[in-house]
Amino acid sequence: MTLDATASPKPPTAEMRPVAATLHGENRTDEYGWMRDRSDPRVIAHLEAENTYTDSVTEDSKAFQSALFDEMLGRIQQTDLSVPYAKGDWLYYTRTIEGQQYPVHCRKRGSADAAEHVILDVNALAEGHTFMAVGDFEVCPDGRLLAYTTDSTGYRQYVLHVRDLESGTERGVSAERVTSIAWAADGHTLLYTQEDEVTKRSHRLYRTTVDGVSHTLVTEEADERFSVTVGLTRSGEWIIFAAGSHTTSEASVLPAAKPSDAFVLVAPRRQNIEYDLDHRGDRFWIRVSDRGREFRLVTAPVITPGPDHWVEVLPHRDTITLGWVACFEDHIVLGEREDALPHLVVLDPSTHERRRVRFDEAAYLVSMGVNEQFSASRFRYTYQSFVTPSSVFDLDLATLGSTLLKRQPVLGGYDGSRYVIERLAATAADGASVPITLLYAKGTPRDGSAPCLLYGYGAYGISGNVAFSPSRFSLVDRGVVYAIAHIRGGADRGQKWHDDGRMAKKMNSFTDFIACGEHLVSERITSSDRMVIQGGSAGGLLMGAVVNLRPDLWKGVLTQVPFVDVVHTMLDDQLPLTVGEYEEWGDPRNPEHYGWIRAYSPYDNLAKREYPAMLVKTGLNDSQVGFWEPAKYVARLRTLKTDRNPLLFRINMGAGHGGASGRYDALREVAFDYAWILTTLGRQDANPAR
Repeated sequence: MTLDATASPKPPTAEMRPVAATLHGENRTDEYGWMRDRSDPRVIAHLEAENTYTDSVTEDSKAFQSALFDEMLGRIQQTDLSVPYAKGDWLYYTRTIEGQQYPVHCRKRGSADAAEHVILDVNALAEGHTFMAVGDFEVCPDGRLLAYTTDSTGYRQYVLHVRDLESGTERGVSAERVTSIAWAADGHTLLYTQEDEVTKRSHRLYRTTVDGVSHTLVTEEADERFSVTVGLTRSGEWIIFAAGSHTTSEASVLPAAKPSDAFVLVAPRRQNIEYDLDHRGDRFWIRVSDRGREFRLVTAPVITPGPDHWVEVLPHRDTITLGWVACFEDHIVLGEREDALPHLVVLDPSTHERRRVRFDEAAYLVSMGVNEQFSASRFRYTYQSFVTPSSVFDLDLATLGSTLLKRQPVLGGYDGSRYVIERLAATAADGASVPITLLYAKGTPRDGSAPCLLYGYGAYGISGNVAFSPSRFSLVDRGVVYAIAHIRGGADRGQKWHDDGRMAKKMNSFTDFIACGEHLVSERITSSDRMVIQGGSAGGLLMGAVVNLRPDLWKGVLTQVPFVDVVHTMLDDQLPLTVGEYEEWGDPRNPEHYGWIRAYSPYDNLAKREYPAMLVKTGLNDSQVGFWEPAKYVARLRTLKTDRNPLLFRINMGAGHGGASGRYDALREVAFDYAWILTTLGRQDANPAR
């Protein structure tokens, strides 16, 4: 397969309808703003023409895509069971069945030997839909009712349902645009939050009952920077209503046994101070950033939870981030992050003695599993790395001994010992040390000849986690080095790492990524003509920025649902996310902020020059990044690029930000992407090296 921009038919040419405007003294013209109107038949026709062109150019790769799909599917145990978790009198689990796209939610009473009770078959929900996702999934305290939410478009707009698990029938409870739910102790009252129909900001809290007759508005968040959530503590004793922006948060509490009472505010919001809490006994355990960005741990009496009554348990530490706190009857478990690695810490609630759980691999991901039992003496967690499949463990909270309950099966003779995980560090332009994590097959040459896929994200304080992917070995077994750049804007090295890659310092994310690419070349891991880069959403912004800054450093770019039209999007406060994200990117109505954004906004910085090969992907129903952003970006880029490298644009007309919802459909999307990557890297072998 050879991708060629001169392939027939010619790429679509989008109509130009220039709209001129002046912003902070700069004359601006947007030729493609009309693409935002999906009700315009010309918009849909243009997107379909782009899909037709992409299909034409990639026609001769279909056999390769099919081979990759079969290869990746061959590593998956298609009929499988999750590890059951206990809640009340029941054990809950999901199972997948070969040939079916979605999981089946089940439970058994008391023991694994009991009869199976199917409580929700997502395959049945998906009938008649091209997309189906289950969001919230909460069984009431006595186990009789299930409250769950569904999205049938990919727009991430969820509908609330309540199912009677004894009869299998749906109750008369429904609400639109539901974002979180919590049962009261009576198993009859349900609290839920709802998002605004236009901006998709979660802003209202409602209370209803299982008869669904009335829905009472409890409160509404007026500050457009803030979104709200509601949840029940593991102890089952308190309902927590939280409001948070990108920099500030507050929480109110309500006894779960008194759902009609008024919520009590724990601590009033203060700009740039974040906190959250869990409950144990007569105290709340509160993670708060009032003494530093990496958080400290305090407790407070449930009857007087305000800051005047806080008692410090764990002080702020500059080099260790306290990420979460989980309370149990006899123990507290903490999630921490240090030097770009996550850790589990068990804290004695009486003596405050801390014991860290040790893991041996150079890079890994450990996270909290499902822990519904407050009285549990074991803590459920998941562990994985680039070479260790996702594994479920129970941690004995007394001895710190871990018991493996299940490891994700990887079929086809997978052997993790054939691969290497390596941690490197690139030096950024300002001297910062930027971690890079590598995965490659043993024996991969270190002479610059190996192809490489470099991934990055770098936003919202989201860390670049080292997760296992069985599909990824279709790249690595063909000699590709897979790398993650842990750049600023994420929180890999703490909250300050995030702060140093947002607002006025956002350019650091892009120069960090470029430094990582240059380091891989200088260390002879790869070379610039053998490196493809990948990122999605805010990582798509990263791709757009670095390809403008250093188009010569990359062979190809895969950018998925990319946030590339930053100025126009952040000027529209009626779009989802915009107002809340003034604290991440800035508000371009402010001249200083406009200068920051204008300097890197990919759409605004496209120029007449050579660009690498590019595959741009989006979904028509994307609520996070409007489909028109990549559509406009591709249209403008086609008029400016001076090279003959292919520029392909693929739109999923029945999905949103996360792509296809069915597991087989999602795997076909990966096969398409990998076929493009391997072809761009010159590694389109049907049979990888073993």
